[in-house]
Amino acid sequence: MLLFFFHEKAGNLNKKQMKKVQKTDELLKSKFGIPPKNKVLPDPLDMLIGTVLSQNTNDRNSYKAYKNLRKKFPTWEEANKAKRTSIEKEIRVAGLGLQKSIAIKEILTGIYKKYGTFSLRILEGNNNDQILEELTAFNGVGVKTASCVLLFSMGRNVCPVDTHVHRTVNRIGIVKASTPDKTFFLLNDDFPPEIAHSFHTNLIRLGREVCKPKNPGCGACPLLKMCRFDQKDTSNTKSADSNSFMLLDHI
Repeated sequence: MLLFFFHEKAGNLNKKQMKKVQKTDELLKSKFGIPPKNKVLPDPLDMLIGTVLSQNTNDRNSYKAYKNLRKKFPTWEEANKAKRTSIEKEIRVAGLGLQKSIAIKEILTGIYKKYGTFSLRILEGNNNDQILEELTAFNGVGVKTASCVLLFSMGRNVCPVDTHVHRTVNRIGIVKASTPDKTFFLLNDDFPPEIAHSFHTNLIRLGREVCKPKNPGCGACPLLKMCRFDQKDTSNTKSADSNSFMLLDHI
């Protein structure tokens, strides 16, 4: 079982780090604007399955897969009763159909076995640590997936860390960590209030469009002056086409 606790596993962000997070958020909003989000928080189980579908693919394909799945199986009880191959057929557009269909079946079976219902509403009264512990106990659910449920479905001020967020916050110099999970627990201990959604979403856009793993467009980056990345290429002013569609704001 994967167990982490914010205050036991991470040291608090100091004032300098917190200011850097807030400054990053301000500069990214100036560049990309305030990202739109769901007006009504979606169901936590919907969000959990949607996040599983989003792994290792682009958001538009995972959105198609999610819509296909919900059209074929309007309730999670129906999906749980279905053959795994039927689920795989509906989500194939998102890639890794075998792995994701296995994960979805195991998650649904595990949730029903533990809670007696196809719902995660029972967790909404718990604190962030408790919810992370509960969700990561299910096969196929890691810290990033669980934290997406916290932010996008439960409205918690928690910043999920995918590869884009991990890469960018370490290059900027907000934290120094070797893996996304380690970055998550360093970043989210005393995270500045009310900005997790905009910070997370705009950092993903930055990572997709500008701060790429190779040949980042440093000359086009709104964070250039504050960034601590030691391999900057300010001559590269290229950025990718706008990639603003975010699956988890459309569940």
